[in-house]
Amino acid sequence: MIAREGMPFVLPTWFALLIAVGVYALFHAVAMVIAAVFLLALALFVTYFFRDPKRVPPSGDEFILSPGDGTVIVIEQIADDNGNRRTLVSIFLSVFNVHVNRIPVSGKVISAEHKPGKFLKAFERAAVTENERTEITIQASQGTVKFCQVAGIIARRIVCYLHNGDTVTRGERFGLIRFGSRIDLFLEPNVSVNVKVGDRVKGGESIIGSFKQNS
Repeated sequence: MIAREGMPFVLPTWFALLIAVGVYALFHAVAMVIAAVFLLALALFVTYFFRDPKRVPPSGDEFILSPGDGTVIVIEQIADDNGNRRTLVSIFLSVFNVHVNRIPVSGKVISAEHKPGKFLKAFERAAVTENERTEITIQASQGTVKFCQVAGIIARRIVCYLHNGDTVTRGERFGLIRFGSRIDLFLEPNVSVNVKVGDRVKGGESIIGSFKQNS
């Protein structure tokens, strides 16, 4: 399946390829062969980038799932704006990862806010607070989970369909970041982290953390 957000990119590249092949068939122009090879490679890459595979979330409401595919690059303790301790878990999405984003926990969206910012490289530490991003907080039955879609030096288009008051289910798709990016999760003290730096995770399937029992 192809993500609907990618259709404005996927369809034109395949259409351009068909035109190049048609022109070559009519005029046998060598330039059209070169153009067709380039357009084929581009069409295959764009189609691959916007793939949207089916995901089946693991059972268990205590689990916090990864919002996206990628590699865990940061796990550290930080303080939020109010001085509360949080565990930051950062996931880097390369251009080869699936870029469809998914809901980490079931609950109610209590905040979904787009914040303008810079376009630093997504794997840089400063990108957490300085890059353009969408900050989302979901109130689950066992606590709140905040996570951010972060733009990068290449990814400059964040798509998010969530609004304040929305009721969401874990594993549902909610948006996409185009062409390389980052997702940050800010986990409360009542969450045990289940991943380590270097782990590869899948959106909607991999368990990032779990709410502690009796918390």
